[in-house]
Formats: sequence, C-alpha cells, structure tokens
Amino acid sequence: SRSTRPPYIFIAITSLAATGRALSLFSQPAPPRTAGDDGRSGTMVFEDMVLVDGRTHMLGRLASTAAKELLSGQKLVIVRCEQVVVSGSLVRNKVKFTQFLKKRTNTNPKKGPVHYRSPARMVWRTIRGMLPHKTARGQLALGRLQCFEGVPPPYDKMKKLVVPAALKVTCLKPGRRCTVLSRLASEFGWGHADLIERMEAKRIAKSGEFYAEKKAAAAKKAKATAAAADPKVDKKLAEFGY
Repeated sequence: SRSTRPPYIFIAITSLAATGRALSLFSQPAPPRTAGDDGRSGTMVFEDMVLVDGRTHMLGRLASTAAKELLSGQKLVIVRCEQVVVSGSLVRNKVKFTQFLKKRTNTNPKKGPVHYRSPARMVWRTIRGMLPHKTARGQLALGRLQCFEGVPPPYDKMKKLVVPAALKVTCLKPGRRCTVLSRLASEFGWGHADLIERMEAKRIAKSGEFYAEKKAAAAKKAKATAAAADPKVDKKLAEFGY
C-alpha cells in the first residue's frame, strides 16, 4: 500500500506582532484524498500556496518536510530564513562551514560547488540536496519553492504556518547549543543582518498597531451587540431559525 500523508504537517500560528510570541495554535489537517477504484489513494487536493514561518525551526527537519511536500506537488514559501536554527555551537558550525568552503573544482572553481552566504539560499540549498534536482521531477519540485529573509510583501499580511515536527522546542533538549543562520552567515560575509533586523522591527511595530486596532474594533462590536440584545426579539428570531 502507498504511504499516506501525515495528518498534521503544518500548524497555523497566530502571533502578537508586537512581541513575536505565539498566542494560540490551531491544527490544520492535511488536504483530503479521493480513493480510486482499487482502494488506493488517488488525487490529492492542495492549497494554492503554503506560507511557512522559519523562525526557530531546525534546518534539517524543516528541509526534509519541505522536500516531501514539494515532491508531492505543494507550493511552499519560507520566510524569516535568517532565524532558522542549526544544532551545535557557533564554533562547531563555523568549522563545518569552513570545511565546506574548501570543496571546489580544482581546474576551474567557477564550475562549483557554489557556497551561498545568505540564509535564504542556505535553506534553499539544503532543501535542494533532499530533492532529485537533476531530474525533471526534481526541477519542477524545486521550482515550487521560494525562500526569503524577513517577511517581504505580500507575505507580511498573510497567515503563516509552522511545522511542529521541526520546531526547536520539540527537537532540541533544553540547554543544548544551537546556532542561528543569520549569525553564521554574517561570520562568512553576509552583510545584510542589520538591514533585515531594522525592516523586521518596522514590520512588527506596524503589525502591532493593526492588531491593537483590530482588538478595539472587536471589543466595540461586542459591546454594541450586547447593548442591542433584546430577549423578545431573540426569541422571535429563534422561532424562524436565526
């Protein structure tokens, strides 16, 4: 029998933009399947695009889940790649990346391998390594992936999801050392960490203002609804099914 898709891959997360901390988690089940005549799973229905917030995700766990979804036909956009986490101390990861930089073509280094310095390209390259990217199927899967530092428009006003199986809090034991990609990339020549940090601060402040206005409007509406409530009218409306 064919392997079935995990029932809860992505979790929707509603964040308080002013602090960046999660307020609540809502499970989002996987898209439904239609069974064929032979009893096996048939066509899968996907979302147009899944927006994943890479903050505090483990790089390898996130990449493996993303690769599986891309091969299944799902389009993915990963934002805030600079806050993706790699296990191990900064010194250890610097040594590993330095060894990676030594891998080159002796006759002509321009032919590769290419050593990307930006966090978004690091995440992209990690996912590419888990795809058969030299085949037509792998190239199509890789074309469904986009990675960004920060949260550029129009994704700043869209609902973001997380991958519970890839979160640092579920993968790493408390007290274990880890390295944030932005720090590692900055050590090897990526020079936009300060710019991304300033842009994120502005975005979070703006989102906080929007959330405050939204809460005030909801409270005002609830107060008006309570003031306009009439038991007689409610009883009459209930008779008509409202």
